[in-house]
Order: sequence, then structure tokens, then C-alpha cells
Amino acid sequence: MAHALGHDVVFEDFFPSMVEKLGAEGFLKELSNGFRVLMDEEKEVITFESLKKNSELLGLKDHMSDDEVMCMLSEGDLDGDGCLNEMEFCVLMVRLSPDLMDISRMWLEETLAKL
Repeated sequence: MAHALGHDVVFEDFFPSMVEKLGAEGFLKELSNGFRVLMDEEKEVITFESLKKNSELLGLKDHMSDDEVMCMLSEGDLDGDGCLNEMEFCVLMVRLSPDLMDISRMWLEETLAKL
């Protein structure tokens, strides 16, 4: 299923099939790897500059305008510092996948039912 991010950036939602294939821990490890690819190595966060520079690795280099990069950063920036730490990046990626949000909700409900 395709989903829109911000303005006109559309991505194919492969996350649910990745979770199914890798399991929750494997999927989180892949998200962590994705964060490392996009982060500024010195600051250890995803900045506007690092996202613009490294977005070509996601196949988005020619598709993401400066406004769209800023939109992605502001949508995921929970602490207001203008960049994404690893937790913010993972939360944003899960939020961008409605199917994954449903799976996460199901896991939470199953876990709470066991308590």
C-alpha cells in the first residue's frame, strides 16, 4: 500500500511484510540500521543536511524538496531540537505505516491481556 508523507512524497509501505519476515526485533534492528545510514555521523542524529545528503540511498534524492525534508523532520521531531534521534526516527517510521500501527496496537493489547 502506498502512503503519502508530507506534501507529495509517496512511499510503498513494506513495513508490515518486513515485520512478518524479520519479527519485531529484526524489524527494529533494520530501522536502527536505516537511522545510521541517514544520520550525521558527528552529531549522531538525523539533521536536515544529513537527510538531504543521504536520501539518495532511499531513492528519494530527486523526489524530496527542501520543504518535504523539513516536513519530515518537523513531523518526527518530538523534543523540538530540529533533528531526529534514533527513537524519534523509529516512532516516525511506525507512524507512517497505518498497517504497522494496527499490528503494534494488537501486540500491546495481547501483552496487556497477559498481565
